[in-house]
Amino acid sequence: MQLSIGFWSFKTLASAYELGLFARLSGTDGHTVDELARMLGVGQRPAELLVTACASIGLLELRNGRYVNSAVADEFLVPGKAYHFGGWVQMLDRRLYPAWGRLSEAVRTNRPTSWNPDEQAHLFDSEDPELLALFWEAMHSLSTLTARELAAHVELSGSAALLDVGGGSGAYDIELCRRYPHLRATVLDLPPVCEIAAEKIKAAGHADRIAVAPGDFLADPELPAGHDVVLLSMIMHDWSDEQDLAILRKCFAALPPGGQIVISELLVDEEKAGPPAAALMGLNMLVETTGGRNYTAAEYEQWLRATGFVDVRTVSFEAAGANGAVLARKP
Repeated sequence: MQLSIGFWSFKTLASAYELGLFARLSGTDGHTVDELARMLGVGQRPAELLVTACASIGLLELRNGRYVNSAVADEFLVPGKAYHFGGWVQMLDRRLYPAWGRLSEAVRTNRPTSWNPDEQAHLFDSEDPELLALFWEAMHSLSTLTARELAAHVELSGSAALLDVGGGSGAYDIELCRRYPHLRATVLDLPPVCEIAAEKIKAAGHADRIAVAPGDFLADPELPAGHDVVLLSMIMHDWSDEQDLAILRKCFAALPPGGQIVISELLVDEEKAGPPAAALMGLNMLVETTGGRNYTAAEYEQWLRATGFVDVRTVSFEAAGANGAVLARKP
């Protein structure tokens, strides 16, 4: 029963966020159902049903007849907060919810359903700039939270310069530079994405330490040199085995002797029976990509050793977008 009604909870969250419920409650002493109905411009009945549902799943709390945000809703679902997660919720609602409605089609055809490979070169070749902007805002939310955990579990005090391959909005670099004041970083991504990253980096006050390098890590023959650590964060699952091997070869060539590579991902267990977050994200790659999936730590280790890396090890942690990192060194 819980599995069959899982979408009820998600749509409760997505609709409340879209209506601005959490933003209106933030910083207040709470509101009654009647007050919220007027503020949201909806009827008393749907307002009551919505806030009751939100309270039941931990998004709201009822205090003396007035609804207030729960701690988790106030931290993650209010625009402007440091770890605002709303972009991810919106992207799921507008892009992936419809695509997952066609999951059986994706299984039968082995083709993505969130975009048309006959009309687009790849997932990020979007015809809808608004949806693409929403995608990158979602990735920033997810990556910021994940980078905070990665920074706490992967030691980079001995590294001076980091290359973030496919670094998106620069969320990982911002968090890592906050933890390591000596660290400098470069975000490598497509030109339009680098524009987004530059804005996020400037807003975070790190424009003097984090650079952007427009490029295509799949098509370009080589990656920028001059870095002693390469980060691959939440990008390897987008591509096939062969493409990932090609990416690793470029990373190996770009690193100096002794340089380190860090692969941060939701890792599937060796038996390929879970955990749910990694397995379901892997299935999400079926509706989102033409060849991607989530991989095991052993698969990454095999590729890294075949590429020439040594001292391969895995660090486990729990975060929104990853449950571990596979690390290795160039001899």
